[in-house]
Amino acid sequence: MEIVGMTEEYAADIVTWRYPPPYDCYDLVGADPAFFTDSRNGYFALVNEGRLIGFRVFGADGRVPGGEYDESALDTGGGLRPELTGRGLGRRAIATGLEYGAARFRPAAFRATVAGFNIRAQRVLQGLGFVPSATFDATTDGRRFVILTRRQS
Repeated sequence: MEIVGMTEEYAADIVTWRYPPPYDCYDLVGADPAFFTDSRNGYFALVNEGRLIGFRVFGADGRVPGGEYDESALDTGGGLRPELTGRGLGRRAIATGLEYGAARFRPAAFRATVAGFNIRAQRVLQGLGFVPSATFDATTDGRRFVILTRRQS
């Protein structure tokens, strides 16, 4: 797995992904692909052997409305192609993103915000050294979220 620049083709693919409930809160259907290719928004493609398998994001778009955030950590998030979820790829995908983010942005810490029901993602993040630091209800739909942080060494 590796992180590469987001292309128009990759972005057009990502905005078609549909997840089964309750993971459908992660759907990006209807989003403008140009948003993902604008470098100011911090999106990168996650590829394996040249094939798009997911994406990673660094910066403000990793935040969820309703959470309390500051500049002490770099927000990060991402997603896998829907048919690849639940297959044990999450740890490697997130670790690849963290390695890339650490080298490119050199943050003091990383912060991830995950839907409260998404125990799989929370376990993966905790296995990578993230610690839950806050919970809140999103102002968009009232859904519960967990903020996790990890200090860089």
